[in-house]
Amino acid sequence: METLLRLKPYFPLPFGHLHPHPSSRIRPSFAVIVASCPRNQSSKKLRFQSTNITIPIKKQGTIHRNVIVRSEVAAAGSTDDSACSMTEFQLGSRIRAICFYSVTAAVAIFLFVGMVLVHPFVLLFDRHRRRAHHLIAKLWATLTIAPFYKFEFEGMENLPPQNMPVVYVSNHQSFLDIYTLFTLGRCFKFISKRSIFLFPIIGWAMLLMGVVPLRRMDSRSQLDCLKRCMDLVRKGASVFLFPEGTRSKDGKLGAFKKGAFSVAAKTGVQVVPITLLGTGKLMPAGMEGILNPGSVKVIVHRPIEGNDAGMLCCESRNVIATTLLVHGYGVHGNA
Repeated sequence: METLLRLKPYFPLPFGHLHPHPSSRIRPSFAVIVASCPRNQSSKKLRFQSTNITIPIKKQGTIHRNVIVRSEVAAAGSTDDSACSMTEFQLGSRIRAICFYSVTAAVAIFLFVGMVLVHPFVLLFDRHRRRAHHLIAKLWATLTIAPFYKFEFEGMENLPPQNMPVVYVSNHQSFLDIYTLFTLGRCFKFISKRSIFLFPIIGWAMLLMGVVPLRRMDSRSQLDCLKRCMDLVRKGASVFLFPEGTRSKDGKLGAFKKGAFSVAAKTGVQVVPITLLGTGKLMPAGMEGILNPGSVKVIVHRPIEGNDAGMLCCESRNVIATTLLVHGYGVHGNA
């Protein structure tokens, strides 16, 4: 903080620009002007306060004059207020995240017991689609996210029948994406990092659901995953893939890889593009320790058919990219 102290004559006249007549008996006192401001903020507006003080002048008596004290940059107070508000917002987001993980863990424990109990019957009668497990997963996701953010769906009429295998594809913004997608009420398999399967309860539940494990940065594992997905589709199960390959770091749509569309082209099933809006703002990629307030929207687009993986990839990305742009989101380059 810099403090400037300056003395100048002060005339208590109605108009400051008029000079007193030489014969006037009014003697000038001095105004003390104190400006206290942070560096580089001297051009900001200042607040003014007035007070009365007594100033002795050359032992000729005491004259009472108004002194104007100019104190503090007004913007400094607003800056502190905004910083305080930001700190409170961040603290609230962290508390929300802690509550979110606590709820999801508590709900998962009870529902996992039910999943274990029905698993033998699922293997006997519904080994590939595992609809009972997905019903439990939908309940788990709904109970977890409902207290923390609103979610809505658009284009639900574009969803295929439950018994029709398809390849679902979507943009990938956040850790919350899979929670939100479970609430669609459709059975599908997806690919997840092998390390996630080591998490107690949730990782074990993923194993029971038949989620396909992947070793990151292993080209052979990636090829095996695509073969596994094609096998599941041929046996009547749907798969859900994120063609970007990973969550977007900046919230913008990235380039699509053709793996998911190769699965659709080689098995002859439809591709159903889905656009997720808002999950990246609630819990950005790499910031899983916070949960901001907000809402999420899921838009289901019309299915796309074809036997050319490149065409399926291009059309699916164009549909999702157009929707993101309309809603104010960014898009990186072309497919």
